[in-house]
Amino acid sequence: MKNLKVLRLTKGLSQQALADILDTSQQSIYKYENHIVEPDLDMLKNMADFFNVSVDYLIGYSSFAHKIEEVQETELNKDELCLLHKYRSLSSSSQKILQQLMDEWLQHHSD
Repeated sequence: MKNLKVLRLTKGLSQQALADILDTSQQSIYKYENHIVEPDLDMLKNMADFFNVSVDYLIGYSSFAHKIEEVQETELNKDELCLLHKYRSLSSSSQKILQQLMDEWLQHHSD
């Protein structure tokens, strides 16, 4: 549970507060953070969902914090693929702003 403590502290939560949210004990959170006991799969999923990270990131297997979303196979041309790579490099807040701009632009130019 390499990143659990960092994630908890980033949210400003005590071990007890996180335990309450996850419906477990403070002692369990302490044991997870200190590698005394490993959580079961359901607890790992609950933690990952709460922190909005991948299970791989939570346990320290990946440095990529974001959940991996289901990807469907599509055919993109070179320009579309370039735009997609640029979009994915943006922060989530920048992605939201870009989506809003595109929505507004489309509303004004759909006539």
